[in-house]
Amino acid sequence: MKKILIINGHPNSESFNFAIANEYHKGVLDSGSQVETITLAELQFNPNLQFGYQKRTELEPDLAEAWKKIQNADHLVWVHPVWWGGLPAITKGFIDRLFLPGMTFQYRENSVWWDKLLKGKTAHIITTLDQPGWYYQLVYGRPSVNQLKKCTLQFCGVTPVKVSYIGIVKTADEGQRKKWLKKVYNFGLRNK
Repeated sequence: MKKILIINGHPNSESFNFAIANEYHKGVLDSGSQVETITLAELQFNPNLQFGYQKRTELEPDLAEAWKKIQNADHLVWVHPVWWGGLPAITKGFIDRLFLPGMTFQYRENSVWWDKLLKGKTAHIITTLDQPGWYYQLVYGRPSVNQLKKCTLQFCGVTPVKVSYIGIVKTADEGQRKKWLKKVYNFGLRNK
């Protein structure tokens, strides 16, 4: 049975991202697979990697629990908006604090290469936009996707990483939002 972890990276519990995460969760439950959720807005932690990699900062209890969930999961589902072309600060801080050498990757001694410690896991990024996905990709080069997919998840061995764009959110009516939620529910149902 597949173990799925939803990581909700929106800081506002009234956002459409929360509805997306909830629909995905329902789909997974209806599929019979296991599902857990990390809601970053509910975690208590300092998002600042104060000492970089020079000195390790102890993980707060919420981050230690989140790390256990990541280790246990087969499939990571990241739900987040795109703000200023990138990830929300809370999502970036979560990655900075948790995706650390010795945990998610390990540099090799006297080498430019590294070991990918999250091999065997897959992921799906579901990101909301206030522009069409094709525009975000063509004009801006999809910086948040490059950062999360290539520079974080694949760097740590997570592959394949599927990406789904939902937008234009700000102008969407209730009917369009329901279509998107149905699509996300089906992603969950198929464990994709």
